[in-house]
Amino acid sequence: MNTERIWAINSHIQMKGQVHLKELMELFPQVSAMTIRRDIDYLEKQGHIVRTRGGAKSIIHLTHMKEDIYQTRANERIEAKTAIAQKAAGLTLETGAVYFDSGSTVMHTVMHMNVTGIFAVTSGPNVALELCRRGCARTVLLGGNVNMDNLSISGVSALEQLKKINIGTAFMAASGFASGTGFTVGNFDEGELKRAAIAKASKVAVLMDSEKIGSSLPYTFASFSDIDCLISEYPLPKELYEEAVKSGVTVL
Repeated sequence: MNTERIWAINSHIQMKGQVHLKELMELFPQVSAMTIRRDIDYLEKQGHIVRTRGGAKSIIHLTHMKEDIYQTRANERIEAKTAIAQKAAGLTLETGAVYFDSGSTVMHTVMHMNVTGIFAVTSGPNVALELCRRGCARTVLLGGNVNMDNLSISGVSALEQLKKINIGTAFMAASGFASGTGFTVGNFDEGELKRAAIAKASKVAVLMDSEKIGSSLPYTFASFSDIDCLISEYPLPKELYEEAVKSGVTVL
């Protein structure tokens, strides 16, 4: 193993973010493609890069890309999220654990809520950190698979853990809502976890900004009959409001 060459390859990948095998072969013409592939395998095992079809990408570069994606979403429609959060923070909490879904709107709710005396459960790693920072009495972060696009945890282990927790109030996020499909999300496992949290909760509040009304994603996790409260920054369209009220939903 030529350590000097391996770390030269690593430095080149880290500098460029992504490279193709052909490019590395041109940089090191004295060694075979098979040798360079072995070097890439070694760097992947060490956690520095990930192999791609025909090349390699820097782990740091990938992480920064994911952070940028999430941060961009988190910084969108701040006024709407703040308005929703302020309404949500004023809700009376039911007895039991408080469930905080993942998502930037839920994060804003935590930032506006007095959480010092509550037992909190969340599927959002960043939400868990914020709860701890704000002096939450006890914070449980569900374990499972992490979706790096939206910093949410889901999967079988998260579902099994949630089954053992008694939830009083659940603050849920939705990626979309349409009359025909209800509240929807783009990831199957996340939808299953949302469904489980709603089933366990005594009181369910969905936090959703008006931009998501009329949008329908692949997986439905709830309808009006499954929730108690819908919080948005603007009054709902008349037909939607009447549908919600007919189902016994409080609209804020």
